Amino acid sequence: MGKKKKNKKGSEDETRTKMPRKKYEAEMAKLQGELVALQEWVKSTGAKICIVFEGRDTAGKGGTIKRIVERVSPRVFRVVALPTPTDREKSQMYLQRYMAHFPAAGEVVIFDRSWYNRAGVEPVMGFCTPEQTQKFLNMAPQVEKAMVDSGMILLKYWLEVSEDEQTRRLQSRMDDPRKTWKLSPMDLLSYSKWHDYSRARDAMFEATDTAWAPWFVADNNVKKRGRLNIISHLLSQVPYEPYPGLDVDLPKRQKPGDYREPTLAVRRVPTAF
Repeated sequence: MGKKKKNKKGSEDETRTKMPRKKYEAEMAKLQGELVALQEWVKSTGAKICIVFEGRDTAGKGGTIKRIVERVSPRVFRVVALPTPTDREKSQMYLQRYMAHFPAAGEVVIFDRSWYNRAGVEPVMGFCTPEQTQKFLNMAPQVEKAMVDSGMILLKYWLEVSEDEQTRRLQSRMDDPRKTWKLSPMDLLSYSKWHDYSRARDAMFEATDTAWAPWFVADNNVKKRGRLNIISHLLSQVPYEPYPGLDVDLPKRQKPGDYREPTLAVRRVPTAF
């Protein structure tokens, strides 16, 4: 490979270079500590936070969400990734099945793809008509205005990757047996429709990027940098109190008294490692 391009100051464009794992994990640990502080603020104030993650296949939505929820309570942070709608759900108002998962007081709900399927994958793959998509684009800002007016914090993220990076990630799924479960016929078909997805994305931004619920676009060509940038930005959008740390001491354990460890007839996991 050739030398990396230099910017005017002669330094590498950091958004395109890999980040050392040690530095990444150190920065992630700090941000995850702040996510715990956000969690405690949400619990104590009864705040309602709804986070939407959208983007092309392989954009890194799942990995970003995984790092967000890795160190927090699943009783506060819920991840919603809805399957294909049932016949009953298809007969409902389009947004109805998503509304059932909106956060109540003291909850953070993260949508791994959301109602914006109607603006992206569905029209591109022919699962809905242009008229249905346009009706959705007209309606979504009104519904989101009602969400925000109810006191909900709504954050919408679009994760962006380049054509070359999407190709590399899909090829990795094909070559790595640990990732083949991520690869579906839909992924391969959608790969061929890059520009259709671009047109759908542009129309979605035009119709639904509002003052009360703007879109935030994150460069996720380098996953480590993208995750850190997204979590840092997410934290900046919520008026929580920074984590103060704990000031506690472990209590003394009780003395065993007459207790003795018994010999139990239980099956033990072999110590193979």
